[in-house]
Amino acid sequence: MGIQIYNTLTRKKEPFIPLEEGKVKMYVCGPTVYNYIHIGNARPVIVFDTVRRYLEYRGFDVAYVSNFTDVDDKIIKTAKDLGEEVGELTDRFIHAYFEDVTALGCGKADVHPRVTDHITDIVDFISVLIDKGFAYESHGDVYYRTRSFDGYGKLSHQSTDELKIGSRIEEGVKKENSLDFALWKAAKEGEISWGSPWGLGRPGWHIECSVMAREHLGDTIDIHAGGQDLTFPHHENEIAQSEAMTGKQFARYWMHNGYINIDNEKMSKSLGNFVLVNDIRKQIDPQVLRFFMLSVHYRHPVNFAQELVESAANGLDRIRTAYNNLKHRLSTSADLGDQKDVWMHKVDEVKIQFEIAMDDDFNTANAIAAIFELSKLANVYLLEKNTQHIVLGHLISTFEDLLSVLGIPLNVDADLLDEDIEMLIEDRLTARRNRDFKRSDEIRDELKEQGIILEDTAQGTRWKRG
Repeated sequence: MGIQIYNTLTRKKEPFIPLEEGKVKMYVCGPTVYNYIHIGNARPVIVFDTVRRYLEYRGFDVAYVSNFTDVDDKIIKTAKDLGEEVGELTDRFIHAYFEDVTALGCGKADVHPRVTDHITDIVDFISVLIDKGFAYESHGDVYYRTRSFDGYGKLSHQSTDELKIGSRIEEGVKKENSLDFALWKAAKEGEISWGSPWGLGRPGWHIECSVMAREHLGDTIDIHAGGQDLTFPHHENEIAQSEAMTGKQFARYWMHNGYINIDNEKMSKSLGNFVLVNDIRKQIDPQVLRFFMLSVHYRHPVNFAQELVESAANGLDRIRTAYNNLKHRLSTSADLGDQKDVWMHKVDEVKIQFEIAMDDDFNTANAIAAIFELSKLANVYLLEKNTQHIVLGHLISTFEDLLSVLGIPLNVDADLLDEDIEMLIEDRLTARRNRDFKRSDEIRDELKEQGIILEDTAQGTRWKRG
């Protein structure tokens, strides 16, 4: 069947067919850089980094663009409050952003455009919209004439009449219609600004992504992605601007990830449960945080709770331990087994399960379930008296391939869980019963390297952490 993507535009899963065979143009809305990112910001970065990885795993050449909004009201206010220049503030938090997302295992986009580097492109884009009758100037501001675009509301599945209800024109704003939105904002005294045909000012928020996506990826892109909160009005407005300007479809597939709750409550500053990645990664292994995020399908909400994060940490430890045990056995295996084809087939079946899950709208929850099956398979194989290099190697490479798609490193120094220690002790006892003293000593040494001390008594083998 190939890859299926749930398209917000059509509200159904569709076969993924890119515009150009073998190539994908993908744009993901990035942060407004006036503070450290919170875990809600981190979720789309993790999710769509994983989507990109899987597309590349499937052989696509992905052109990946994610922007920085480096000028807006919040940035200007924060810079003023801190006594900093806007550029100084945004440079600092862009640097902090890269530190956070790198810790989360996310690669850089091919391009990270900034709004302030595209002011001329934005002015030119707005000028075309005015010339075509889709926008108008009013007292130094420029607004998009929403009712002039017939398709307005098609992404959020709302009509302009429905949107009109409850909307109003703020006092002092000279709009033709309450649904019209700003493309260009006239400068206030002391604010950062740029010249334009309408006077000094700066871009509105929505126009930025339309311009930067077009500049770096062309008139039509394959995938446009971001958080669910961006569906309306931001992405709705992007469609209206871009398609009015070019006369072409802006994006073929729209992907949106779900919200994050904190202990079953919506994350918000007013509730005091706002969690910054810069803070939480000092308390939680950021790779565990990534694994936790991916343990839920990207379109579903995630509940960030201590017990759930701990469960994810334990699960990741089990996977890493199985991998580490395979690596150790590979260095000592006598390569005497005779069930090679059977075990190779079992490994391949698990890999197919993983791919089926990821093909189904990037279902990382089911993909992780397949990796747990691979761990169980590895643990069962390690109980075999005679193992083969080719099977061990295939298990190891499959772990590496699948975890690489999820962006999770396989830490060879991961601590053993109690159940893993018990399993190795049982493996050692089996080896001793079979008079395989070499293997028995290898297991003792392996445990000792990880700080586990064994004591053989008349009542059985006891262990403790050294």
